[in-house]
Formats: sequence, C-alpha cells, structure tokens
Amino acid sequence: MPGVEKNLMVQRSLTFATGLVECLCFAGAVFGWASLVFVLKTEGYFSSLCVNVTQVNGTALDCSGQDEQFSLVFTIASFMNNFLTLPNGFLFDRFGTTVARLFGIFLYTMGTLMVAFSSSVLSILLFPALSLLAVGGILFLMTNMQVGNLFGSHRSTIITLYNGAFDSSSALFLIIKLLYESGISLRASFLVLSACSVIHLLRTFVLLPKKFIPYPLPEGYTYGIIFGKSKRPEQTAANGNAETTVEETPLKRDVPVKQEKSFRECLLSRLFLWHLVWLSVMQLRHYLFIGTLNPMLQRLTEGEPSLVSRYINAFAFTQLCGVLCAPWNGLIMDRHKGKPRAAGESEHEADLRAAVLSLFLTALQCVLFSVSASTPYLPLQYLTFILQVVNRSFLYGGNAAFISIAFPSCHFGKLYGGVMALSAVFSLLQYPCFALVKGALNGDPLYVNIALTVLSLLAFIHPLSVYLHCRSLASQRAKSVTASTSSL
Repeated sequence: MPGVEKNLMVQRSLTFATGLVECLCFAGAVFGWASLVFVLKTEGYFSSLCVNVTQVNGTALDCSGQDEQFSLVFTIASFMNNFLTLPNGFLFDRFGTTVARLFGIFLYTMGTLMVAFSSSVLSILLFPALSLLAVGGILFLMTNMQVGNLFGSHRSTIITLYNGAFDSSSALFLIIKLLYESGISLRASFLVLSACSVIHLLRTFVLLPKKFIPYPLPEGYTYGIIFGKSKRPEQTAANGNAETTVEETPLKRDVPVKQEKSFRECLLSRLFLWHLVWLSVMQLRHYLFIGTLNPMLQRLTEGEPSLVSRYINAFAFTQLCGVLCAPWNGLIMDRHKGKPRAAGESEHEADLRAAVLSLFLTALQCVLFSVSASTPYLPLQYLTFILQVVNRSFLYGGNAAFISIAFPSCHFGKLYGGVMALSAVFSLLQYPCFALVKGALNGDPLYVNIALTVLSLLAFIHPLSVYLHCRSLASQRAKSVTASTSSL
C-alpha cells in the first residue's frame, strides 16, 4: 500500500536523522575535554594543587599538580567509556534497544547533573560525572549503529557516519566554553543538557525498536510507532492477530540457518586478537594526545592564555569535521556493494576483502598524526588537529564496521564491548606516560611521543593478517572449484 510505504520511508528517514543528531550533539562529548578544562581552570577546579615555587628570576605558580588531576579525570572517564562497553554489550544483546537506552539515558543525565552542581570546592565530583557521561554516551552510539541495517547496501557507510558524529560531538564542550565566555554559567549549560534527556526518551519509544533491527531486513519489517498504522497488512495472521515482528533478530543475522561460531571462538580468533592490537595502539595515541593537549599548548605557547584558547578552539572546531570524514571510510568499505563477486565468493568474504584498504589507511593516518604531534612546532599543530580528527573518525567507524562484518551478528554487542573493554585496559598506560613526562622528562614529551609512534607501527599487522586470511579463503575456493571440475 502506497500510504504505508510512505509512512515507513518517513519513519526510517526520521530514525536516521534523529540518530545522527543524537550522536552529533551528545554521545561523545567527553572527548572535548580540552575545551572544558579551560573553563574548569577558570572556575578554580583543583586550584588548591597549584603551589608557588622559587625560581632564579623570582616566584612562579606551579600548576602541574592541577594538570595531573585533570589528566586523571580524563584517563578514568575514557577507561570507563571503553571498559564498561563490555557489560553494556551483554546488556544490549540480552535485553535489546529499549532497556540499553533507558540505562544510558539515566547515566548521562546523572553525569550532566553532577557537573552542573559541582564547584571548585566539590571538584571531586568531576570523577564520577565524566565517567557517567562517557558510559551513557557510548550506549547512545551502540544502540544507534543498528540503524544502518535499515539501509542495506549503505550499511557500513551509515555505521561509520554515526561514529564520525560521535567524534564530532566533542565540539559540544567547545560550545559550552564559548557560551561561558559570553556570560552563560557552566551550571546553566549542563542543566540544559540534563533537560534534553526528554528528547532521548521520546526517540527511544517512538523511533527505535524494542529489541533489534535485523539484517538483512525482512520484507514488511516495522518497529516503533508508524504514522497511521501500527502493522503492515502482510504481518497480520489469518486469525486477525498481529504476528510478532522480527525485532529480536540481532545485527546481520543471515536468513539461512547455519552454525555460527561461539563467542569464545570469536574472542580467541586471530582476526579478533589482531583487531584488538590495531585498536589499542592507536587509541592510546589519541587518548594521550587529548588528555595532554592543554599542558602541551601551555608549554608551546609559554603560557600565553589567549594563544592557548585560540588553539583549543581550533582543535575543537576541527572535531566537528569528524562527521564529514567518517563516511569516506564507509564508502571504502561499501565500494564493492552492487558489483559482481568472484565465482563462489560469499558476501562475508567480499566484505572482509574490502575492509583491508580501510584498515591499512587508518594505520597510516595514525603514524602521520603521531609524527606531526611529536614535532614541537606550534603552527604545525593545526595540521596535527586535522590528521587527528580524520584518523579518529576512521578508527572508531572502522572498528564497529569491521566487527559487524567479520563476526556473527548475534555476538555484535559482546564483541564490540569486548574489544573496547580490552583496549581500555591498554589505554590506562596514558596516565603513567603523562606522569613520566611531568616527572623524569621535565615536561618534555618528545621521547614518549617517539615511543608511541614506533608502537603505532604494530597496527599495520592487522590489515596484513586480514589480507592473508582473504587470500587463504580464495585459495580454498579455487581448489574446491578445481576438484569439482575434475570429478565431472
């Protein structure tokens, strides 16, 4: 029926658009930490850790203890963001979209309220507040990525686009910083963010399924509230009772019944382990860069506040471009869609083969970003900001898309949570690295940056491993065709 088809198209378009806005405006706000730190310093958070030190030319204020405390807040928040994705993945796979989102909305709202009612006296509230914001935000992203299943051949592009929007949402703290400089208090800004939870709740019940959006999408699939009609006619049984929709089908469950790998087999596979290394080394590089950006700029600008503010604003503005960069990665991964495959080649194998270029380019971008970030030349940091946002958008979008391609859909939430949790443990190295720079290296991060650049080279092993795996599958397929031909 044309009316029903139109309603379905409108609903799916609204689901996609509102999900993009949700990821863009809220989900990854904690990664705009450098902008918020500028405001928090002005407000005097952790200022009791600043001490007067005697130097040759007089007395100076040493705030390295304050910087270290801010770095610790971000380290813990970024760790919780990733580590708690594992139980959140189990929650999502077990209970579905509605339960996972309600939990995420609760955490996010609590986090914004804690920041709103914190003060220089209650600086300690930043620790739980930022962690709650991080965990709630990643649940927004996790529950939105399945929207790609509504759009078939553009699935990877939409997954990466949502991850890019997640990256760009770090600019939210820049907006709060600019509002603060215009006279809007920090408390007012975060109270408005708390009130926006009403929008998240409405979207949960109106524009998303209770369980999951399946892939491939069954004909006549409906979810949420459809304008003018709650079920399609094809879904009504002969006795007049509506059949249960297939929302319970997880991400990318194939229609034919087949024996899927167990979660344990996926977790211990070579593809997963090298993917974990690929994500971990690059994520550590990004987290250390974001967590130390403010003190790095303080050092390169010799503490000039207006110059520090200008570069922080430039960094935050470049983060907005994440939503523009991420779809490039999706297009790379979807470039084979609609084209004829080799004889006997499965869609799974074709998807894996297409992912090799994406994985390689992401590793290459990280090395270039790390080299630029390691160079102590202030104007070069504009290039560093650009390379950072491009690489970060490729990294997280490619991470989610690869897991959805390489492993059974019934384990998507657990595997996505697992790789984020395990990489979070590795990312804890950022704090000892920061302490090493502040202590033994006297504030000069050059040697740590060089070490991280060399470590980033490990990421190239993953695309090579996937390439060799695809070659092995192609060789087995060729032998099978030869054997079947010989038997005729």
